[in-house]
Amino acid sequence: MSTRTFRVIVRGVFDGLDADQRAELLARAGEHDVLRAAFTPEGNLTYDLAARPAFAFRFLDAGEAEEDILAATERAEEAAKAWLAERGYGHKNLRSTAEDLSQAPLGKRQRREAARKNA
Repeated sequence: MSTRTFRVIVRGVFDGLDADQRAELLARAGEHDVLRAAFTPEGNLTYDLAARPAFAFRFLDAGEAEEDILAATERAEEAAKAWLAERGYGHKNLRSTAEDLSQAPLGKRQRREAARKNA
């Protein structure tokens, strides 16, 4: 059985931030800019608090079977909650989406490379 790679995005909204928490997030906003977004095992946080209080964590996980995506999603949600709780950041409307990359359609370049290998 081959290993499957999962991408999980956990989205939510900061809630009930005090002035110090908001200032801290704004000061570190450059580290969490969407242009630096990446899927990582430990999770990558992005937000633009100046525009809106929404955030997204991007996680990379793996499993052996298609059903493992559910456990990967649960781990991602728990990791996001733990990160927020550790810093005392309130949140609401937490929701997740997950993608099994083995099931993702190939892009034009990937199809071309696959055809070349099979020729």
